[in-house]
Amino acid sequence: ILGGVLGFMAFLAIPIAIAATVHSQSNANDALREAIANIDDSREKVQKMQAARDAVTARYAQPAPPLAAFLSKIATEAQVDIPESQDRQALPHGKRYTERSTKITLRKVGMLKLIHLMEGIEKSGHPVTLSSLNIRKRGSEPDSFDVDMVVSAFDRKAPEPKKAEAKAAASADAPAKEAE
Repeated sequence: ILGGVLGFMAFLAIPIAIAATVHSQSNANDALREAIANIDDSREKVQKMQAARDAVTARYAQPAPPLAAFLSKIATEAQVDIPESQDRQALPHGKRYTERSTKITLRKVGMLKLIHLMEGIEKSGHPVTLSSLNIRKRGSEPDSFDVDMVVSAFDRKAPEPKKAEAKAAASADAPAKEAE
């Protein structure tokens, strides 16, 4: 009887073991399918992020022009006079960027002309932005304002060669110098 019970259990154990193995493989396949679907969904996001990064790199590819001349040109187009401008010291922003800024003062300027000036700065295509803006209404004169603004230009430094490449170049130069 004991042999019959053991035989019956062995007879049931084989299909149960096979079913458990198939079920675990099915779960592994489902996990792989889900991971592949996540990768496919993320691919579009990664491409958008890459395009945004490339757009920023393209914008910083050309350095911004000198701010005084740049602002003078845009002010002339907007029919605004810049009586005072003051360049400020360049500030580093991280390892790759530098900020140059110029403070300009406008007197007795109309709002429409001011808007055209700010729009010209924004649409210039250079990495230039308004860092600070202070608008004060003049006493009794209609549509007349005094404006102080700081315009900043950002320059990207060229990436430095990596240390490993520099060391490899130095070690390659060393045997050549010894041979001389």
